[in-house]
Amino acid sequence: MSPNEPKIPVTVLTGFLGSGKTTLLNRVLSEHHGQRIAVIENEFGEIGVDQELVINAEEEIFEMNNGCICCTVRGDLIRILGNLMRRRTKFDRIIVETTGMANPGPVAQTFLVDEDTKSHFTLDGIVTLIDVKHFTDQVERNKEVREQIAFADVIVLNKTDLVEASILDEIERRIRAMNAMARIERADPARRAGIAIDKILGIGGFDLARALEYRPNFLEPEYPFECIQQYEFATGRVSPQFEQGPDPAISLALFAAIDQEDALAAAERSFLWFSKDEEAVPPNSELTPANRMYPVALSTSGTTQIHFEIPTAGRWWLALQHLPEEFSMRCVNVHGMHLEPVSERRFQPGHSHDDDVTSLSLESERSLDADRFHNWLMRELQVQGNNIYRLKGFLDLAGYPQRIVIQGVHMLTDTAELGPWGDRPRRTQLVFIGRDLDTDSLTRGFEACVVS
Repeated sequence: MSPNEPKIPVTVLTGFLGSGKTTLLNRVLSEHHGQRIAVIENEFGEIGVDQELVINAEEEIFEMNNGCICCTVRGDLIRILGNLMRRRTKFDRIIVETTGMANPGPVAQTFLVDEDTKSHFTLDGIVTLIDVKHFTDQVERNKEVREQIAFADVIVLNKTDLVEASILDEIERRIRAMNAMARIERADPARRAGIAIDKILGIGGFDLARALEYRPNFLEPEYPFECIQQYEFATGRVSPQFEQGPDPAISLALFAAIDQEDALAAAERSFLWFSKDEEAVPPNSELTPANRMYPVALSTSGTTQIHFEIPTAGRWWLALQHLPEEFSMRCVNVHGMHLEPVSERRFQPGHSHDDDVTSLSLESERSLDADRFHNWLMRELQVQGNNIYRLKGFLDLAGYPQRIVIQGVHMLTDTAELGPWGDRPRRTQLVFIGRDLDTDSLTRGFEACVVS
């Protein structure tokens, strides 16, 4: 990129599950604004369906399906942005659509703390969509909604036809209490996600000062591990040992130190390894230190240990997913001598995972009976509707030549025909996202809808 070439503007589109992000994105991509847009998506769930819900025009669409945008997105995002730079002439701006469970902070952080990213891209702004019908329940039950509001530059109140004007006024007052500086726009009820494009693109820059006021440590990198230690190792075997802790497994990475490397630089190196999925390592495995992360399953009784063969004496880094004292972690040499770290740095996570929120993916290559499916889904929504934040997917209904898309929020669902299946294989794909879902009931009921 030449010094005089303008940076590429990036808009982060966020909002809780079912707020209308994909609908708004489709409007942006289908309107005649003369801009070429690359889209980066993140989904929560094993089956990726959002990419097919986005209009397949000439835009570049990239999908991240890691489930936790806060822990691993920075590695994925940097890699995708690097790929985009190699086709720089094909687009004018980028939209990042986050999963509804995402705190947008780490996404924005990527464009502010990564030097290479900063040199090519500029964060134009964060746009947050609000589902006004379910706002009160969502904002009280989910920290992510409050985070999405707090970091927003523009807040779009969507589905305004579903509530009275007095309720909209009260929602605006509540939002103002959380973010007094953001511009609030009410979507046109005559159109889905009806907001003028110039209200959300070309905002003029992310408000970093407001973000730092909300979270003073905003520019400090977040990592998917909590501690990194430096050791002085001789050649031969070293064995990290763990007792049972708060989690059934712990991930770690062991790698040689680079001359004059500090803990933050070493953490950045190991960050990319922690961003990738790795197979679990059995206890007592014999390993060679490598540029990767090792998830270790812990024993329910006794001590779990793995063994590294150190090829070269010197300084080594050990990155740990959790704090060492939570697992009574010790590092011993071949003689059983306890080795103390030379230095240590801890990274307190800036977020927490809500373990009650899960996703369930259901899929079948056989058609569904339409009546059975409808009756089953209505029963599940009556029983579990309050806990189902989002339902989305595609249906292959027996006797229907059309491909059906289904989307829902709590007990509200909507279906639409997408046209013939064409060359696509006929199959049903459904994703449920919610809190305390009865997954057994959903799975059994779905299987009973399949035509034998």
